[in-house]
Amino acid sequence: MAGRHYVLRADLSAGTLVRERVPERWRRQFIGGKGLGARYLYAELEAGTDALGPANLLAFCSGPLSGYLPGETRYAAVTKSPLTGAFLDSYAGGSFAARLAGSLDDCLALLVTGAADEPVRIVLEDGNGRIEPAETWGDDTVETAAHYPDAAVACIGPAGERGVAYATIASDGGDHHAGRGGAGAVMGAKGLKAVVARGTEPEIPPELADLRRRYERAYADGETGRWQRAGETVESVDFANEVGALATEGWQRDQFEAVDDIGIEAAEDAAIGREHPDRDVPGGFEVETDDGTSVPRGATPMTLGAGLGLDEFDAVAALGELCDRLGVDVISAGNAVAWAVRADAADLVDCDVSFGDEAGARRLIEAIATGSEGPCDAAVVEALAAGVDRAVDRYGGDGLIPTVKSMELPSYDPRAAAGMALAYATSDRGGCHRRARPIEWEAFSEGASTRERVAAVVTAQDTRSILWSFVADDFAGEPLWDDFGAEWFDALGQPHDTDDLRRAGERIWTLVRLFNAREGFRRDADELPDPLTEPISDGPAAGSHIDAEQFDALLDAYYAARGWNHEGLPTVATLERLDLADVVDGETPIGDPPTPTQGTDDD
Repeated sequence: MAGRHYVLRADLSAGTLVRERVPERWRRQFIGGKGLGARYLYAELEAGTDALGPANLLAFCSGPLSGYLPGETRYAAVTKSPLTGAFLDSYAGGSFAARLAGSLDDCLALLVTGAADEPVRIVLEDGNGRIEPAETWGDDTVETAAHYPDAAVACIGPAGERGVAYATIASDGGDHHAGRGGAGAVMGAKGLKAVVARGTEPEIPPELADLRRRYERAYADGETGRWQRAGETVESVDFANEVGALATEGWQRDQFEAVDDIGIEAAEDAAIGREHPDRDVPGGFEVETDDGTSVPRGATPMTLGAGLGLDEFDAVAALGELCDRLGVDVISAGNAVAWAVRADAADLVDCDVSFGDEAGARRLIEAIATGSEGPCDAAVVEALAAGVDRAVDRYGGDGLIPTVKSMELPSYDPRAAAGMALAYATSDRGGCHRRARPIEWEAFSEGASTRERVAAVVTAQDTRSILWSFVADDFAGEPLWDDFGAEWFDALGQPHDTDDLRRAGERIWTLVRLFNAREGFRRDADELPDPLTEPISDGPAAGSHIDAEQFDALLDAYYAARGWNHEGLPTVATLERLDLADVVDGETPIGDPPTPTQGTDDD
């Protein structure tokens, strides 16, 4: 069957939209999704490009298997992050992702550059598109989607229009978000209110039908499918609390006494139904709020519930729905509110908001997203709109809320799981639990070795890099881990060797490292914030902490396993092994051979 060989390029400054053929080598080596987006970003951005300037690239990427794989079809938003200054890939599923794949047809991505003088939308259909004026500037994400009842829409809300550094790209009326890192702010800076997909989702080719059914069954019968069927990601709250890793009230404790009021049982009691109830593995719990129907994911009760000391599920769901409508990331927004509470208590700022205060949290989130009057001085609100680290730069309070590469951590405290700490520190987009999640086994492990921790993190990062280049469902895609999708490519008549696909995952991860190195990121960007070196005070993980010297040794072992030098720069030998040596430009620093002390001990 015919493959996907093109991209659409929209230059909003010039008002043009054209088709371009993807270089065959890029398509082979970087596949699509994250990988292809990273290749375009590395090739087209100069070091120091302003993330909110017209020269930044924003890519809406599908993959060669989009619309065919089991689970939700997803897309990748790839750009340079205004929150971190690093590479950003953020993902969302739902009907927009499926119809984007169908609308792109034989294209793998929509590449957006430049900036429009007046707000615009891009309409996609049949492998082509057009740029039109957008009348919905100022509307929230639900209102914007309602303007297009016959299409699927990805759009920004007030937070993206205002340039909040953690604004999201919302789709399906705010039910799904490319959430972390501020892709929505990039979209707003370009004057792009919405991408409208008018095509239908791809039909499953007959040669893939049996394969899809087999993989769907493998997922549904597997451990992850059973876990999602039981509680979707909301059950993460109960898990984190059980093992003493649930960051509570601004990272001051690691268990929440009222967890039963915001966890899986509360979600089941409040739910009016499940997303996609006809599937073998249904989606999240649908909950009615004053603002509409909300589908709170695990991050919502963890960050907006336990993180803010809110013990009523309805209030937590309503805050989540507010974030969805405004188009703002719940993890960064929740941490911004928590920082304000703790900074006020430390007399660093004057903010009338406290833990357990749903009304105060609502006012502050609205102020951050819209510029309205809030419970803090306007200058504090503006600083928080740029991220917790920018507020710390202005007011102090370093260590109140942990960040990595200026991205606020999700509510899994890594102090009882050194592998999870390594995953946070080395995540290519900043503090993120989606690249690798060793806490899922490490919390119950007795004395995991350095080698085991490093291997788990490296394997997960490389594997997800290739699966997110397909772009596969994060959970339903787990059966692909066995051969990295080689069976699917064979069925399509586009054979890829399993080892080549595994190596492509490592190549993609390393290319992103090169991008970040060119932006100035080195070993110090992979360090953990000081509060995580302090012992946990109570609960099952009491006394656990990250020993700074042991973590340095763990980071050394990680760099050695990757073929990077002591500063975390890929060596020439590594680039040659991954066929990246001729990709590197003159601005990108390259590592010397690893020092003799860099090794993978087994303590």
